Amino acid sequence: MWQNLSLRGRINLLLALLLALGLAVNIARQVAEAGPRVQAEDQSVIRLAREFIEMIVADLNEAPDPDAKLNQIARDLNRLRHVSIALRDADGNPLTPPRAEAEDDAHGPPAWFISLVHPEQAAVSVPVSIHGKEGSLVITAHPNDEIAEIWDAIVTQLEVGSVIALALFLVTMTVVGRALEPLQALAQVMAELEGGRYGARVKPGGAPELAAICAKLNHLAATLGDAVEDKRRLAERAVSLQDQERKEIARELHDEFGPYLFSLRAHAGALAKLSDGRAPNAEAVRKHGSAMLEQINALQQFNRRVLDRLRPVGLAELGLRQALESLSRLWRESHPDVAIKTTISPVLGVTGETADLTIYRIVQEALTNVFRHAGATSVDVVIEPVEQSDGARDGRGCARVRVSDNGRGMEPGQKLGFGLVGMRERILALGGTLNIASGAGGVTVEALVPTATA
Repeated sequence: MWQNLSLRGRINLLLALLLALGLAVNIARQVAEAGPRVQAEDQSVIRLAREFIEMIVADLNEAPDPDAKLNQIARDLNRLRHVSIALRDADGNPLTPPRAEAEDDAHGPPAWFISLVHPEQAAVSVPVSIHGKEGSLVITAHPNDEIAEIWDAIVTQLEVGSVIALALFLVTMTVVGRALEPLQALAQVMAELEGGRYGARVKPGGAPELAAICAKLNHLAATLGDAVEDKRRLAERAVSLQDQERKEIARELHDEFGPYLFSLRAHAGALAKLSDGRAPNAEAVRKHGSAMLEQINALQQFNRRVLDRLRPVGLAELGLRQALESLSRLWRESHPDVAIKTTISPVLGVTGETADLTIYRIVQEALTNVFRHAGATSVDVVIEPVEQSDGARDGRGCARVRVSDNGRGMEPGQKLGFGLVGMRERILALGGTLNIASGAGGVTVEALVPTATA
């Protein structure tokens, strides 16, 4: 049951239990103090009555009619509220009529309460002797008024306490309800975010803690919306690039492979015709053969360019170090005015095929951006192993890839290109991270790439 209650229900239930417990403890305290109060009342009344009787009967034998005087005293004292006086002979037989009990009051204390606080009536016998005739006056306490007063106080305390507790409960319930109102808005916005409506926002309100949670949720929604939009644009760009790349490959195959293949076919046909003659012209054969060799070399270079676009040439055969050195050498040859320093830690070890390709693409994309946009004069490429971090999963190690330049940096608010966005998505999918820092000293691209398990 407790697990099924809402936070508001739990707070209200705890508050109600605490108020009820406090009221019950106060009532129990008054009930516990009622017995001693009634007992003290009995003792006080009996003591006073006894002293009074002893003072009256001291000179009773000097009265003209002691018996009549004693009976009159007993009848007069029997009308007292808190005590009853009964005259008895030496054998204990009553000589005066019993005291008339008052009718039960419907609003008086219940019988169980009277039995609880006054289980037994207190009585004291005062001996009386008239001319040698023994008798006694029996004093019995009747603390009904005291018991009724205690019962009224308990009932009043219960009624007033219940009203106060109810008022406190209602006030607290209202305050708690208003304080927890942002939770409903939070739940509604979370449901909207779950449904894909990332523009939903919650108005911060309530306690400072809840207001901070609302602000964090709004920030999370904005970040999530931006991430989803980036993924959408990236997917759209990926599809567009894929179609564009297919068109370019098809065009290159048509424009490059087609003419060469046609020319090869023509030369092969010419050679076939020359072979039909009895004495083929050696110069003509050499001419057609040289042309065919040139065209085959051109086809091999074109094939190498296409393969390099699809997958770096030599990465699997030569390894990551040689592939990166070859990439740096190509950039140095095409841009001799830019100094490129590549440092690969000797303790890097085996990183795995997927990590090798990812590291290569990071360096390739970063260098491409440097030479296209940065206007830098030097580039520093560092690849080194790092200890396990939050970016690594399943206990795998990481390779840190850092590409720094001394160019002009990025413009404030400038968004990343699709190349780096796509690379970040790839690295995140592998369990790594990609951070880009831009300043007056240039741009630094740093990535943590999980490597193969050792």
